[in-house]
Amino acid sequence: MSDRQPAENDVNAAVRERLLKAWRGEIQARATYELIARRLPEREAQIMMRMAEAEASHRQRLEARMGELGIEVPAAASVKLSWYARMQARLAPIDRLLAAREAAEDDEVGGLYKQPTGDPTTDALLHAIRAEEQEHSTAVSEMRSAEQSDQDSRQNGQAQELSPNQQRAKTRLGKILGRETWHRTGGGWISGAIYGANDGLASVFGIVAGVSGATGGSTFVLTAGAAGAIAASLSMATGAFLAERSEAEVAHANFERERREVEQHPEEEREELSLFYQLKGIDQQTADTMAAQLARNPDALLKALAMEEFGISDTGGSNAGQAAIAAGISTGLGAMIPVIPFIFTHGVLGIVISASVSIIAHFLVGAAKSFVTLRTWWAAGLEMTLAGIIVGGATFLVGLALPK
Repeated sequence: MSDRQPAENDVNAAVRERLLKAWRGEIQARATYELIARRLPEREAQIMMRMAEAEASHRQRLEARMGELGIEVPAAASVKLSWYARMQARLAPIDRLLAAREAAEDDEVGGLYKQPTGDPTTDALLHAIRAEEQEHSTAVSEMRSAEQSDQDSRQNGQAQELSPNQQRAKTRLGKILGRETWHRTGGGWISGAIYGANDGLASVFGIVAGVSGATGGSTFVLTAGAAGAIAASLSMATGAFLAERSEAEVAHANFERERREVEQHPEEEREELSLFYQLKGIDQQTADTMAAQLARNPDALLKALAMEEFGISDTGGSNAGQAAIAAGISTGLGAMIPVIPFIFTHGVLGIVISASVSIIAHFLVGAAKSFVTLRTWWAAGLEMTLAGIIVGGATFLVGLALPK
């Protein structure tokens, strides 16, 4: 039997396809983890970056095996995240991104890396990578569920399964309730702008359709639609401003209260931080050491406690003005879409053009929402379109039924 290196055309097609598919997946996974890491606090970002580096290691091992089999390795630059995936990674709430990444890791473990290819050496490599991907899935799952577990157990009426040490830590830490953490981070003003456009379009389209049905598309539609658009825009802007201000005030109050506790009861606060770490599964000695090191710097201890209890590291991240401007402008733009046709025409033609433009806009806004919700763009677009048809149709019929 010849010892020659197998040529590419000798390699089983299943082996070649599996290796190439796994190779592409590792590049995309690394890029996704790096994008998520940019949006996380330092501690969680470091975890993400370690996982990204592991994906790069997987890629190198796959490339080495493809070289042994004589399979040509494509240029890494040829494998990129789509613009759509990149936008989702930048805009979607972190917990949804992690849930999607966890599902992707599970899919890879259960399908891509589990099924045999018929080549023992390749199967051994894929099996080794599969074990590491399982660890990734577990790590992502733990990041998502670390502070959700208490809430879930309360909602389900079930006791959380903890080790004796963790249970003792949980009991001693029971006075700290309702904490929020980094995973609530969303897409900021961009996601608010998308939802603002959604609300403005939906609400004013209903007004325009209803007045059109009642008046046959008269000039009153322009008056009512413009007034509705302005009202919706101002309402959303002031609502966003007040909500952001209120959240900032609560965060500031919590942060300052925690500062006083650190100043007045440093030993108790150090123990409290240690208990938080123990609840995450860290042994007591290590947790005590970590807390003691942080306690040497009161500001570091304060930030660590604030992050664990309230999900904040400081109180400087709020921008009520930016939130108000984004919500107001986006709502106004969305609201004006069904109104604009009546600036140039009216009657049946105005109704038809307004309805057509509005339905198209409903689809586009729905598709844009998928950047935040992680749904497929066409499903989100069709759902929003259906909602627009229902709202517009119902209000138009109500307008027709009103006495003239």
